[in-house]
Amino acid sequence: MLNGQPFVDHYKILQVSPKCDARGLEAAYRLLAKRYHPDHAETADVTKFNEVIEAYNALRNAKKRAEYNILYATRTGFDFSEKDEMEDGQSAYDDADAHEKILHFLYTKRRENAQDAGIGRYYVQKMLNCSDNHFEFHLWYLKAKGLIEITENGTLAITIDGVDHVISMSRTAMREKLLIAQAIDRQGQA
Repeated sequence: MLNGQPFVDHYKILQVSPKCDARGLEAAYRLLAKRYHPDHAETADVTKFNEVIEAYNALRNAKKRAEYNILYATRTGFDFSEKDEMEDGQSAYDDADAHEKILHFLYTKRRENAQDAGIGRYYVQKMLNCSDNHFEFHLWYLKAKGLIEITENGTLAITIDGVDHVISMSRTAMREKLLIAQAIDRQGQA
């Protein structure tokens, strides 16, 4: 790769898109490492097993991956600046919906068990069904606003400000429904 070493396409070895998130990268690694592991009699391949490990080690660290991506783009012509359709479709409205879902999810957990209100990050991200990058953005935003916190156990929990926000948003939604119902009634009477 560098220093006279030939270029190795780590994405091809792991059979993933260069734009895949960390979760997709790890899933591909686990699948292929298991398949080619020397202990797996039917599909064992030590050479491929070592290539998979090398590729994953080169890409799993964000800094190393960013450096590799520069080389990858140079060698393959791949354009990392173009967004995937799914990413392009994301908007501030989508983010606001995700924030509300997270807060309602954590609010419900707090109501069910006020003393042990934490939820593992995995479950919250699974509920949202979003990429690692998008999930980290949502967590950063909600933590910075003081609406959620990381508990001593490393779980996510809603804060007092978060509870107040959910209540305020619920009241606003109820007012909007009442106004819409009143407007429909007025139109029906006219």
